[in-house]
Amino acid sequence: MRRSNRHKTVPAYLKDFHTSFTTKSDSNSRYPIDAYVSLARLSPSFKQVICSIDSHEEPDSYEAASQHKHWQTTMSEELTALQQNKTWTVTYLPKGKRAIGCKWVYKVKYKADGNIERYKARLVAKGYTQKEGLDYLHTFSPVAKITTIRLILSLASIHNWHLNN
Repeated sequence: MRRSNRHKTVPAYLKDFHTSFTTKSDSNSRYPIDAYVSLARLSPSFKQVICSIDSHEEPDSYEAASQHKHWQTTMSEELTALQQNKTWTVTYLPKGKRAIGCKWVYKVKYKADGNIERYKARLVAKGYTQKEGLDYLHTFSPVAKITTIRLILSLASIHNWHLNN
């Protein structure tokens, strides 16, 4: 494959920024990151947090996550919660229509001291192909925002509504 002979220049809006994040050992680097950022002034507990966060990888696919027991347990709990919340109903797909896919999103949650708090797995729909009114009529969100709760409580007090728990 032929390489371009065109002279490469940094865009004008990036001239004041260092955009190469390599180490000093890379002799081709003009601005190695460790020449500008040091961990020497950080407290030992904060260094521990940074090292522990960097040591745990989050899987980027179901195949990678299914190899580990803790991710399998987390995915099973997520599916159980979705079924208990009656998130979906099983139905037949209309003729000529395609099902919308889904994927797993994985995240490791940490405590303030850097220890793992929990593993979080969410099953999300690939809804970027949907069109309102055509592919969906309703949305579901398992979390109520505090502003919504405040609004409902204020309306209930204004209109003397009775609230059930």
